[in-house]
Amino acid sequence: MKKLYLESLGCARNQVDSEIMNGRLKKAGWALTDDPGEAATIVVNTCSFIESAAQESVDAILELAEFKKEGVCTRLVVTGCLPERYREDIVTSLPEVDVFLGTGAYDQIISAVQDPKFTNQCVLPDPDLTSLQDKDSPRDLVQPHLAYLKIAEGCSRACTYCVIPKLRGNQRSRLPEDIVSEARRLVAGGAKELVLVAQDTTAYGRDLAEPAANLGQLIESLAGTKFNGDQNPEVPWFRVLYGHPESIDDSFIKTVASFHNVCSYFDIPIQHASTGVLKRMGRQYTRRNLSRLFDRIRSHVPDAVLRTTAIVGFPGETDKDFDELMSFIEDVRFDHLGVFIYSDSDDLSSHHLSSHVPRDVARERYHQIMSAQSGISSENNQKYIGKIVKVLVEESLENDLFAGRTNFQAPEVDGISYINTSRLPFDLK
Repeated sequence: MKKLYLESLGCARNQVDSEIMNGRLKKAGWALTDDPGEAATIVVNTCSFIESAAQESVDAILELAEFKKEGVCTRLVVTGCLPERYREDIVTSLPEVDVFLGTGAYDQIISAVQDPKFTNQCVLPDPDLTSLQDKDSPRDLVQPHLAYLKIAEGCSRACTYCVIPKLRGNQRSRLPEDIVSEARRLVAGGAKELVLVAQDTTAYGRDLAEPAANLGQLIESLAGTKFNGDQNPEVPWFRVLYGHPESIDDSFIKTVASFHNVCSYFDIPIQHASTGVLKRMGRQYTRRNLSRLFDRIRSHVPDAVLRTTAIVGFPGETDKDFDELMSFIEDVRFDHLGVFIYSDSDDLSSHHLSSHVPRDVARERYHQIMSAQSGISSENNQKYIGKIVKVLVEESLENDLFAGRTNFQAPEVDGISYINTSRLPFDLK
């Protein structure tokens, strides 16, 4: 069988695209390998959301292109956000690559890897005109116990620092019945946790004609489903990532509170807390709005776990703006928080704003927030001492030692929990 290696970069949404491409390739007769040195064809599914991600993608392409010289590789295909962002110019910049597929061309992966006429091309169909993921699309999961469930594609917002609408088109939500059908198939295949993702996950359904299609009702349908039959129902965890402060409503919050198999986990990137910076970012809320939102969540869901991300060094961010962000973080006391240093590019609206912040100033602000958050997270974790929590065990490390995640730890971003079974006060058997 022909062997193929696929390198997947970027976010969970990209991982879904990679898993679907791998599923289609396996169905077409390709054998997937973890060793690029033995692959006749190499595919790199790229990210270019920020400058560092784009550079990581280019570095990976150049590194894997060496196998065309030293290995058995005869074809190198690049897919995803990098070709979508840099368009036809990328063909001359990376002559090592045989075919480029944009974000609207994933369905052409079979032709891209095996059709000799499909060479020296950059295929860039309009993402808004391409079909959404089919409920029966084959997928080759990276981890069989964990599956990301993409519920929508694209984004209809106009944040000045974000290129995603250009790369992925406007928001297009999948039909609820298709999502539930895919969830059944994933659980039947062994998934113990389903993580709902989109670019603006909490805005799910607003573009659909069905008035009942919103995230709260979708979660209710999923969480209330009897998987594998009524006699022996398999109840996976459900988790939601990538919410937006403007699209979270009370129906979603109350639904999370109503089902024990929905993680009480709220991932809501605020990006900033200064009203002036938020306005320049194109975010239509204020610090007061954010405070009310998190108060509302904690009122409905007392054990809620809050995660957020922020951007420092945005054009025009003053010391006063930064102090307001720091003050807000200390007031809310998020369980998990990540920080990005503003990444500039001339194809962003924010590039044309005045008063760009020096890189060293932005870096210092980054370290200040991460240092403060380290202390906040440590204090928050004290509440779990002496309590028994459910853990999804993901890895056996050595005798009596295992690694996994609790419901307050999302994959890859919130760390892991260790279980030493020799020290448990009860017998696991």
